[in-house]
Amino acid sequence: MSQVETGATGPTGGAGFSAAARSAVDALLAPVDAELAHRFPGDPGTRQPVHTVYVPADAFAADTVRSWGRQALEAFDTHAGTPAELARALGVADDALLAEVHRRVRAKLEREPVEDLRIDFEDGYGPRPDAEEDAAAVRAAELLAAAVADGSAPPYLGIRIKCMEAAVRDRGIRTLELFLGTLLAHGGLPDGLVLTLPKVTYAEQVTALVRLLADFERGAGLPDGRLRFEIQIETTQAILGPDGRATVARMIAAAEGRATGLHYGTFDYSAACGVAAAHQSMDHPVADHAKAVMQVAAAGTGVRLSDGSTNVIPTGTTAQVHAAWKLHHDLVRRSLARAYYQGWDMHPAHLPTRYVAVYSFYREGLAAAAARLSAYVAKAAGDVMDEPATARALSGYLLRGLDCGAVDLAEVQAATGLDRARLDALAGRG
Repeated sequence: MSQVETGATGPTGGAGFSAAARSAVDALLAPVDAELAHRFPGDPGTRQPVHTVYVPADAFAADTVRSWGRQALEAFDTHAGTPAELARALGVADDALLAEVHRRVRAKLEREPVEDLRIDFEDGYGPRPDAEEDAAAVRAAELLAAAVADGSAPPYLGIRIKCMEAAVRDRGIRTLELFLGTLLAHGGLPDGLVLTLPKVTYAEQVTALVRLLADFERGAGLPDGRLRFEIQIETTQAILGPDGRATVARMIAAAEGRATGLHYGTFDYSAACGVAAAHQSMDHPVADHAKAVMQVAAAGTGVRLSDGSTNVIPTGTTAQVHAAWKLHHDLVRRSLARAYYQGWDMHPAHLPTRYVAVYSFYREGLAAAAARLSAYVAKAAGDVMDEPATARALSGYLLRGLDCGAVDLAEVQAATGLDRARLDALAGRG
């Protein structure tokens, strides 16, 4: 008897797969299906801030965000009061694009100068007497709660605690406990709350924070998983473990779904690699290597990426400010092109070039991205054959521009014929 005669009948009437074989495949791959769904859920479908502003805990005040906005506007108006002057500062063409960007950036600095605020209890704060840090943790929570209540808080806000190494572990845990407890006592946890764990070297340190947060949630009657955090990648051990294996993916797994981001620490990581201080930068080869590892580890997990910062501050004469602005602008543009859509800003005068770089990035590509996405939706190939993955990227690009204010929904709809819900669906959000 032939194989065809004894096998199952296929869709064309010839040989096919038996029900037993199909069932065996399903059984074999069921654990893989579950693992993929658990570890790679995709984009969380929420707004990602374009930057994080770090303010030392002792310098944080009720008017910090407003003060940063005022200082940023003063620098912008003083050193780039017109699109032509901004063009000279950055060495770019003075055209209609830059004129529109200039207008939008100024409005952004007036309306929402800071998208993500991190009150720093780590390097920017340093070691303090316990009573002083206790008071600062309570004060930070009270000020944030008041800002949330009166509507002056940025969309995202939180603290960076000290790391989980033995010398400072108890202090970091105590600060986190006081901060969270005070927030709960003053209206609850804000929706945009972000916690940051620095100087992670071993996945077990991530596990430790997960257990602490789960314990706090149980005691406070909070939903499981309500408290989430960013992992700072600023040690070499976070990229390559002592056993020679890549470490970042293990840290993401150890977070058990609580990790929201991976933040690259430019100067700590560079110093750990032995890079001389004059050459420590976001575009150094050691930075590119670390960030490439982070990018691959985070892909598909829903954990987002943030680049680091520059320590060149835009102050002094107009020539000095312009030089620092050009450096910052070019570094931000470089990060955006490499799919690092967030970074750190360390000074109010960094805000103008953060938004100029971000807004230019999204506005200059609006027409081309919209045309390609429209063609994809209409099944009209044009001169580029795009696939669903590219449609996700095109939609994500437009949505990021919308989220930060670089483009408006009306102009995106006019260019694509798609509303926000359709863009979200194409991008895989929600």
